[in-house]
Amino acid sequence: MKQALITIDQISDTGAATVDFFGRPAPRLTLVSHALCPYVQRAAIMLAEKALPFERREVDLANKPGWFMSVSPLGKTPVLLVDGEAIFESAVICEYLDEAFAPRLHPAEALERARHRSWVEFGSSVLNAIAAFYNAPDEQALQACAAVLRSRFERIEATLAEGPYFAGSRFCIVDAVFAPVFRYFDCIDRIDDFGFWPGLPKLLAWRTALAERPSVASAVAPDYRSLLERFIWERGSVLSRRLR
Repeated sequence: MKQALITIDQISDTGAATVDFFGRPAPRLTLVSHALCPYVQRAAIMLAEKALPFERREVDLANKPGWFMSVSPLGKTPVLLVDGEAIFESAVICEYLDEAFAPRLHPAEALERARHRSWVEFGSSVLNAIAAFYNAPDEQALQACAAVLRSRFERIEATLAEGPYFAGSRFCIVDAVFAPVFRYFDCIDRIDDFGFWPGLPKLLAWRTALAERPSVASAVAPDYRSLLERFIWERGSVLSRRLR
C-alpha cells in the first residue's frame, strides 16, 4: 500500500494536523508537564509548530504519583503519551514529532541535521549552567557561573548567521530548544545586570524573535514568571537573596 505524505489539505480548519506523514489519523496526545520545566516547553513548542491538538497534564515533581512513575522511568518531565503509549525525554519527543508530522523542522541534509542535533545538546548544557547559576551558594560561585553562561552565549553569537532564527528565516528544533533558555532571563535580568548581553547583537535579536513566536509564547502559563520568581526565592541561594 502506498504511503502518502501529509499535505496542506489535510490540516483542519483549526490548523491542526489530522493525519501524520503516512496518512494515518493523528493520535491522541497528552503532554505530561511541570509548569517550570524548560524541557516541557521544548515539547509544547514543537506541538504548537506542528499544529497538533494535545492535552496537558501537570504533575507535582516534589510528590510524584504512581501513575507518573509508571510512564516516566526516570521520574522526569516531559512525557508524551501517544494514544496512551509513553515517550520520555524531550529530545526523543521532539525527534518523534518531527519525523511523524509536518512541517519538518530539522534540516533535510544529513550533516546539517547532525549539526543541529549538536546544538540541541549545547542548549541542554546551557540549561545546566543556568541551574548552577540560580543555585549558587555565594557571590564567588554566582560570578563564576555567570562567566560560564557568558562564555556559552559568546560561542552561540559566533555561530549565528543571518536571522531571525538559528537557521535563518526557517524556525527549527534548535529554536525550540533555546526559547526556554532565554525565557529564564526575562526574570533574571530583572534581578540584576550580570553582564550577559553586551556585544552580542545577533544573540539578542534571536532572543527577541523567539519571544515573539506564538508557539513560544503559548508554551507556558500566564503566571510562569511569578512561579519562576517564587522558585528562585525558595532556592536559598545568593540569587534568591538578591530577589528578596
